[in-house]
Amino acid sequence: MNILMIYNCDLPPVNYGGTERVIWSLTKGLSQLNHNVYLFSQVYVECPWAKTIIFDSSKPIDDQIPDYIDIVHFHTNGSTEKKPYVITKHGNNNIDKNIDPNTIFVSRKHAANHGGEAFVYNGLDWSEYLQPNLNKSNRDERCHFLGKAAWRLKNVQGAINIAKKAKIELDVLGGYRLNLKMGFRFTFDRHVKFHGMVNNATKCKVMDQSKGLIFPVTWEEPFGLAVTESLFMGTPVFATPYGSLPELIRDQDLGFISNVEDELVSAVRSKSYNPKYCNEYARDTFDHLSMAKCYIEKYESVINGTFLNNFTPKPMSQLRNLSYFKKLPYR
Repeated sequence: MNILMIYNCDLPPVNYGGTERVIWSLTKGLSQLNHNVYLFSQVYVECPWAKTIIFDSSKPIDDQIPDYIDIVHFHTNGSTEKKPYVITKHGNNNIDKNIDPNTIFVSRKHAANHGGEAFVYNGLDWSEYLQPNLNKSNRDERCHFLGKAAWRLKNVQGAINIAKKAKIELDVLGGYRLNLKMGFRFTFDRHVKFHGMVNNATKCKVMDQSKGLIFPVTWEEPFGLAVTESLFMGTPVFATPYGSLPELIRDQDLGFISNVEDELVSAVRSKSYNPKYCNEYARDTFDHLSMAKCYIEKYESVINGTFLNNFTPKPMSQLRNLSYFKKLPYR
């Protein structure tokens, strides 16, 4: 199969780049399954397993898609009348925009929230990650937060509060002590270390020393790469029950879910987990080859003329209005 990827991010991924890393892993997985992958880009992309098709942004996309392409895979809003296509929706949709019936979401809840049903879990090429030491004895000393800390819905302040109450140090991956991007925020706490935007190697080294991911998001998380990456590194996840998170943290051996801060604090303090179980679950469930195989099934359905969603998905009247973590209901 000849597959054309259209995206609006930089490849190969630099630093964290969650969506970029998923697309990169998908292209590799498709190639390893003996499919031909092409990257639609304005600049040449150095990629051992995919070829670059240079496009001119001033011209219509349909005029630039080669005849030999079997399916077009958009990772941004788009469509084409020339070839069958699918669209992966990586985030939550604006409520005033309709959604294409061949949209693929990234979790079951993500799809349901938007009135659809087709989804493929994100996967990663775990060979690009540090292989974790699952027998370390010093994992009880600190936890980590992974995500765009400047974005309030990721709720880094909630993670800091939980760590402080649990009397454990916290590594923040993806944020800075002083943040001016979304209003003034300065975190003065010597028990919290801000690492900024880190590359994959640094991220893995920090997670390899961690007791767990503290992830009290206050929105409908579409997927949560921070969760699967942390699980792969052998760390459980302490999170709120929003969006995809109950799907990913499917049993109590993978972490703890609650929207009650004190319950999360208690779990961080007292619960113990098997790093090997967490690692094997992520390794076998959220790998790039499993993701690629699922996408191939979606491609084949669309090529055969079948819509991926049985009805035209409608955007939610509104996403669940999740307030700041401190304002969530407590029991």
